[in-house]
Amino acid sequence: MIKLVCYGVRETEVKYFEEINKKFGYDIKLVTLGLNHENVKEAIGAEAVMVRGNCKADRQNLELLKANGLKYLLTRTVGFDHVDLEAVKDLDLKCARVPGYSPNAISELAVSLAMMLLRHTAYTVNRTREKNFVVDSFMFSKEVRNCTVAVLGAGKIGLTTAKLFKGLGARVIDYDVFQSEAAKEIVEFMELDEVLAQADIISVHMPYIKDVNYHMINDEFISKMKDGAILINTARGEVQDIEAVIRGIESGKLGGFGTDVLEGESAIFFKDLREKELENDLHQKLVDLYPRVLVTPHMGSYTDEALTNMIEFSYENLRDFLNEGTCKNSIA
Repeated sequence: MIKLVCYGVRETEVKYFEEINKKFGYDIKLVTLGLNHENVKEAIGAEAVMVRGNCKADRQNLELLKANGLKYLLTRTVGFDHVDLEAVKDLDLKCARVPGYSPNAISELAVSLAMMLLRHTAYTVNRTREKNFVVDSFMFSKEVRNCTVAVLGAGKIGLTTAKLFKGLGARVIDYDVFQSEAAKEIVEFMELDEVLAQADIISVHMPYIKDVNYHMINDEFISKMKDGAILINTARGEVQDIEAVIRGIESGKLGGFGTDVLEGESAIFFKDLREKELENDLHQKLVDLYPRVLVTPHMGSYTDEALTNMIEFSYENLRDFLNEGTCKNSIA
């Protein structure tokens, strides 16, 4: 029986890992924390390791595990920028990712953040929590059906988000380099500048591509947005320049900002840092802008359906490697 060590498994996820494994029969060991340079020893002797985002699947850890029997590296994520692919190739490891999971998980969070900022619910609940029940001018808002929503990226998640906003009655426009015929049935495609000028809400659903869209959301991008527009990012932190976003919020150019991702997020996400100043000044400034800024700790995929998808795909990837020597979701 092959030994599989799974990192970054939260308490609520344990039953899913164990129940789904009944179909596969792996000898699984579940580790709460993400893979790091200290707990890597938990996987010494294992033939397979499963990681998630924010795990250190770097050369140092992979070399140590390879020297102690590692053959298969699985990431239960679609993105794999946390995996040192060069080291994977050098060490002749077999590696696979998840091709996708419930797009509704991310889309629902994007819509939730947008609606909270549009209707000022975080602000309002914060006041009522302090026993202030006055309805003030800041609480006034447009209805989403009177808004134009722009979705950046027309993949599965982007189009699911578009459908949800359309279901609420909003007009939905889109910008993407790739415009499938199926997507054209759902959204109205426009050039980026036109999208930015028209949208009351912009929801980002594009992958991060190094040297292509790093800090695409910058001062110039924000300057082209409609005054008071809301910006939502549940994709990748690297596509946004947080300094520019902060300037946009402080100046009033941005009406609100909601994000589930941050550049350098591994320094703070999944950690209890209460009563502490964040080491990254930009992260501290950002969270201090609540309730005009809403930050969630990369929890978009933290749903029953998405988790089930990610675990099943990862288990299947390992099964394919074992039975066929290859895997259709291989990334190295």
